[in-house]
Amino acid sequence: MDSEVSKDIDLLLADGVEVTIIIDNYTDALLADSTERFKRPPIVVNGQIVKAPLAEHGLCLLIKIFKGSESHTILFDAGWSNIAVPYNLRLFGIDTSEIEAIVLSHGHMDHFGSLIEILKGIPRKTPLIAHPDAFLATRYLEFSDGVRGRFPFLDEESLMKAGAELVKTKYPLLLASGLMASMGQVGRITEFEKVMPNRYLERNGEVECDLILDDQGVLINVKDRGLVVISGCAHSGIINTIHHAQKIAATNKVHAVLGGFHLTGPFFEPIIGETIEALKKINPGIVVPMHCTGRKALNQIAQEMPEQFVLSSVGTRFFF
Repeated sequence: MDSEVSKDIDLLLADGVEVTIIIDNYTDALLADSTERFKRPPIVVNGQIVKAPLAEHGLCLLIKIFKGSESHTILFDAGWSNIAVPYNLRLFGIDTSEIEAIVLSHGHMDHFGSLIEILKGIPRKTPLIAHPDAFLATRYLEFSDGVRGRFPFLDEESLMKAGAELVKTKYPLLLASGLMASMGQVGRITEFEKVMPNRYLERNGEVECDLILDDQGVLINVKDRGLVVISGCAHSGIINTIHHAQKIAATNKVHAVLGGFHLTGPFFEPIIGETIEALKKINPGIVVPMHCTGRKALNQIAQEMPEQFVLSSVGTRFFF
């Protein structure tokens, strides 16, 4: 299942990128492995132990892109609760008025939970970029005993009242004056990356498997380094996501891969090995699995790609 890449996309080279983990599943205040590539948050400021950041099963990243004296700030996803992301933004001293757009990776609750609160804190209309399917209100899980679990869904009217300017598109879209792109619908070309089978939705009165077509990421092409590829959950598969980014940017050089790889649980754990082998062939300089990647996959990536692997933790800043 491939997807067309818009011919209008002309991604420009950025001088640098800074990515701050606002929310992820994991936080560790005692990590002390900062390098030139990433910085852990300090535990002591002005002689005082700092307040602890919050973690939850969700994802939110603040992305800053630089070109000469020009800079842009984009928010990617918004966690699960309406508490953790706003709290951490305040804790990290982030001025939300600088956020010029928000990209939603897909329409699952662990990625849009704080959108309303964030939008209310931005003193202007803010583009919210998402695939049209991110707003589906008919998604559910069906378990072996027949029990169905309905997904929470995005309310468009509430988002617009809070200040969102909805931008629905299946295609890649340039942001940050052409220095960044949302990926749009990801082409699915690998044989081993599949979507969990017990997900369904109702569309036009018919029940169909939910292929989570709204899944997308973002990418930046950094001068002299290569692509920084950022995924939300990578329901399309993290390898498919990387290949899609390479297609959009017309380059195979990948510097960093960050985000959820969705390799957790009995359905996805069998493809951990194939995913790692494919990652090794792509050979990114930095690999930062987050959120829904799963403990088994994290450990195996760390073991097999020790020079590239970096453990994610809330508050960490990456410099590319």
